[in-house]
Amino acid sequence: MTMYKRIGIIGGLSPESTTLYYQYIVRRYYDVFGLHSYPEIIIYSVNFQQYIAWAYEEQWPAVVEALLDLLSRLQRAGADFAVIACNTLHVVFDQVQHRSPIPLLSIIDATAEKIMKEGIDTVGLLGTSFTMEHQFYRDGLTRHGIEALIPNKASREYIDKIILDELSIGIINPETRTKVLTIIDELIADGAKGIVLGCTELPLLLKSHRDYMLFDTASIHAEKALQHAVRTSN
Repeated sequence: MTMYKRIGIIGGLSPESTTLYYQYIVRRYYDVFGLHSYPEIIIYSVNFQQYIAWAYEEQWPAVVEALLDLLSRLQRAGADFAVIACNTLHVVFDQVQHRSPIPLLSIIDATAEKIMKEGIDTVGLLGTSFTMEHQFYRDGLTRHGIEALIPNKASREYIDKIILDELSIGIINPETRTKVLTIIDELIADGAKGIVLGCTELPLLLKSHRDYMLFDTASIHAEKALQHAVRTSN
């Protein structure tokens, strides 16, 4: 029997998006191979409220140390590499990756690779206020030659609120979808050629659009994890 690398997932940020990762990996494996012998997955679901508090207080050093502790726990549990199932926490990805006891796959790099394959050089970026307003995500895309546009302040505040108050607890509101589509239209009008759903909960709200490409970062990251597990098998 083929032995694949074990996938570690730091999840619970929120539980809704963690479910997307798990389901994507096992279903995608079956679609490709026609078997249920997908890689083993170890999920560490965190105290989400603690990370919300650290983020809004800009306590990033505390986040770094907490993530390193989680990665050590995943390593001891048998994970061969890991992903952080959250775009926002990639604000400290470089610091964490440098000290991680196991390899860590970046959601930003995985998304950039997908964007480049589509031949797109300008995207709109949606996500939490941290993802949109801090430079880490835009800088990460810039390293791959991709420019990222963000919504205006009022729209950023709206998206941040609905992610936390609705999507993270599984509430899918048609009125919210309509409003977010309007925000996307504004980004397209400003020159975006595609839209990065830079929060792993946003794919719960938006699946696709007939007029432009949506980059589902949760599925892209999960695909990268699956490929890494299968291609680097023992």
